[in-house]
Amino acid sequence: MTKSVLTQDFDELLASELDLTPFHGKTFFVTGATGLVGSLVLRFLAYANEQCNLDLKLLALVRNKAKAEKLYADFPNAPLKFVVAELGHGELFLPGKIDYIVHAAAVTGSKQMIADPVGTIRTALWGTDEVLKVALANQAEAMVYLSSMEVYGQPKATGQTTEEDLGYVDLTNVRSSYPEGKRMSELLCNSYAEQYGLRVVTARLAQVFGAGVLPSENRVFAQFARSAMQGENIVLHTTGQSEGNYVYAMDAVKAILLLLQKGEAKQAYNVANEASHLTIKAMAEMVQQEFGAPDAKVVIDIPTENMGYAPDVKLWLSSQKLQRLGWQPTVGLKESYARLIQWLKEQASE
Repeated sequence: MTKSVLTQDFDELLASELDLTPFHGKTFFVTGATGLVGSLVLRFLAYANEQCNLDLKLLALVRNKAKAEKLYADFPNAPLKFVVAELGHGELFLPGKIDYIVHAAAVTGSKQMIADPVGTIRTALWGTDEVLKVALANQAEAMVYLSSMEVYGQPKATGQTTEEDLGYVDLTNVRSSYPEGKRMSELLCNSYAEQYGLRVVTARLAQVFGAGVLPSENRVFAQFARSAMQGENIVLHTTGQSEGNYVYAMDAVKAILLLLQKGEAKQAYNVANEASHLTIKAMAEMVQQEFGAPDAKVVIDIPTENMGYAPDVKLWLSSQKLQRLGWQPTVGLKESYARLIQWLKEQASE
């Protein structure tokens, strides 16, 4: 039987330089377990547990148990328990000892950020505080907080942007509830690390995509892929001049697991493939040329409605700090799209 592209990704990660033996017998708690990154971390750990006899225990924070059960149906025998709670509302109760935490939960929809900026900030801060309290109560070995490249705002750096190059964020724009909430959550993590001795590390993720994206995924990379698959024009709702930074999904999972092992407390690490950097318009043109119909085009159609898109930014993330820990990206942008499209075709045929 032919393996799915996602299973092939899992096998590649198992065969990589990533050492999973320190995780043997440990318990993981992952928030945002029905989102893209959180679900891929858990699904890989479930697969690795089967293949390598790691004796893991996996706790997944979800809001919708039925949705979670469907998402993880491929792993019926995984040592996986769902914790149903609304993060940040004081509902979180976790049985047993927890060794490692990946905090991936966050508001990610741009429209929601502008429709409910107060809720966006509360989810970021109160949710992160609740997870940090769990880490403290369990004296967890490590926690990785998943932040975003949006924390850089409008950086002043020329050339590549390192972790120290934070720029301007417009606090009069309610869309800033997301990047500013991420910034404050990073500071909260660092404060727990300083005050209580927790090893909390921040991963500043570039745009993550590839095999494993969810059926509900509607960010631009998924829109581009679906348009190309259907032979349609790729439609941009901005001028596409903002510079994008990307990392393949399994490379991001590898980075997160490496940071649990080797990341330094109170430090942030960019997770990006430095070679996967280009404007949104250039990416659309690449997808159209490589995967689209010959007569289709890239079209700019800017709506009058406020769609909540982040402002244009000139940003090229450096991942040198992460690479010094031994991480290397393995999948480039063109291959990322090839695997994404293969994954979408596999899902459509099921």
